[in-house]
Amino acid sequence: MARVWIPPLLRDLTGGRETATVPGANVGELIEALEQQFPGVRGRLCPGGALRPGLAVIVDGQVGRLGLLETAGPDSEVHFLPAIAGG
Repeated sequence: MARVWIPPLLRDLTGGRETATVPGANVGELIEALEQQFPGVRGRLCPGGALRPGLAVIVDGQVGRLGLLETAGPDSEVHFLPAIAGG
């Protein structure tokens, strides 16, 4: 199962937990599994059914480009971070 790092702004939903181990083959499935354990997580990460604008998903150290369809393996580490833009 993948290990998901919980962003600080979601930890009120997880009882302060920083990580959770959940099953899933992609980011969308991981979020659904998180929602089962911690109701409300999906609404904060995916308002309207898509990954929140300005939020980047990092899977195994690589910034995902596929959003909810980004592949995650059973030993993956997943982070949700504010996207950083420059100019």
